[in-house]
Amino acid sequence: MAKTPDFTKAIQDVLAKFPVDTSSFQDAFKSQTALGEKMAKVTLAAAERSTEITAQWAKDTIARMGELTASKEEPTEYAKAVSDFTTAAAEAAAEHMAAFAEVAKKVQMDTVDLMLTAGKDLASDAQKVAEKATRDTQAAVKKAAAAATAAPAKV
Repeated sequence: MAKTPDFTKAIQDVLAKFPVDTSSFQDAFKSQTALGEKMAKVTLAAAERSTEITAQWAKDTIARMGELTASKEEPTEYAKAVSDFTTAAAEAAAEHMAAFAEVAKKVQMDTVDLMLTAGKDLASDAQKVAEKATRDTQAAVKKAAAAATAAPAKV
């Protein structure tokens, strides 16, 4: 049975001939983690505010339930209590939904702001990388040209 050759050493030699500058990868990772941290803060703030709104809505509803379940003298008072409770619940729903909409609006604005900032940072980083690559390429071309002119021509 044939044995599969081990190309580990050959691949390591090839990769050693093409050194890679990993600083750009590290910078990209740092940028992504910073963006993730900022997005998490926006998300957690929205979740906290949404929880506060929900808790307040539940407290308001429970307080009104006490008025609804109180004993009444006349049957018509029960109908009025239900009507008042329903009206108050509808008003509270509108108020709390508006508060949720404000939270969503703030999250949207913060997210757009973060994305625009990240886009500007990304463009700036890309420009720096391109400029460095241009300088490195020019230096390599000059070095190759100098080596070519210094070497005697063989005919």
